[in-house]
Amino acid sequence: MSSSSSRPARPGQRHGHGYGHAHGHGHFVGTYGLLALTVLLFLLFSVLLPDTFPTLDNVSSILSGQSIPAIMALGVTIPIASGKFDLSIGYALGLAHVMVLFLIVEKGWPWPLACLTVVAGGTLVGAVNGVIVEFARIDAFIATLGTGSMMYAVTGWITDGGRIVPGPDGLPPAFTDLYDARFLGLPVPAFYVLGLVVLFWLVLERLPFGRYLYVIGSNPRAAEILGIPTRRYCVYAFACSGTVVGFAGVLLAAQQQIGNPSVGLDYLLPAFVGALLGSTAIRPGRANAIGTLVAVTVLAVGLAGIGQLGAQFWATPLFNGATLLIAVGLAGYSARRRLRSDAVVATDDGATGTGTGTADGTL
Repeated sequence: MSSSSSRPARPGQRHGHGYGHAHGHGHFVGTYGLLALTVLLFLLFSVLLPDTFPTLDNVSSILSGQSIPAIMALGVTIPIASGKFDLSIGYALGLAHVMVLFLIVEKGWPWPLACLTVVAGGTLVGAVNGVIVEFARIDAFIATLGTGSMMYAVTGWITDGGRIVPGPDGLPPAFTDLYDARFLGLPVPAFYVLGLVVLFWLVLERLPFGRYLYVIGSNPRAAEILGIPTRRYCVYAFACSGTVVGFAGVLLAAQQQIGNPSVGLDYLLPAFVGALLGSTAIRPGRANAIGTLVAVTVLAVGLAGIGQLGAQFWATPLFNGATLLIAVGLAGYSARRRLRSDAVVATDDGATGTGTGTADGTL
């Protein structure tokens, strides 16, 4: 006699309980490993620096100091989701913060109007980047480096190579409070970051716009076959990035209170480190807002810890550069692993005839 249980497993069913357990464990580590590392680093530095690290003042300092890098990282997350890289963000940040101070100090504009104008200008610059990349068919690296260099030239022209310094009366207190104010005992910029994370989570995970960007980023040809207007959505992605960078420029102006034409470039590398490292967490293989926040947090805790331990000034760029290499490697590995996992699921569904599509019937 024979039974169905004695038949050899089909290739798509070769993984049993042991494989599923290992796969589930690996998925859990990939999803929450970076978050666990953040907690472990905080505990480690708290033990090594019990008098200074686990204090409210230190936490507030970390939140305040890392808010602009976090916003910048969220800004580049959107283009990365569509498979594009915007290397002009550092130059754009420098131009945005200089323009805010130029309009307020040199032109006498009301600060709300100056801020809104700069944010709108950031949106326009981002859209121009997208048009150049998508319709002129210039590689995003080259195109955004070119536009970034042009923005740096405009920044130098506005400042004449110097700095914009407010007069004896300083800047309006309401403007500087955009960065200096506190809410519930914490720096207000931390709440800006949380608000953007929630917004981008909704956009990327719950709206068709985000799902279209993910499809475009993973397979542009398939997106075109499905009828997704890939060029238009990529322009939208760059415009969103420009809007966020413009907002970050406003905050940087409120923080620095002096227009420095070269300050924006310091934020380029940390932004990409945060976004790429974040693509290995929460939603491994995809650029995602919560993952970016977790990545920026682990970087902030690490930098604060080694700084308080007495690290030299060169430790920060070394840390950022090494982390970028690790982040790119992990991001590539996560993406390949995600594709292999999807392929296994597709094989199983094809072998058993139980393909179901997505849970909600969308892309």
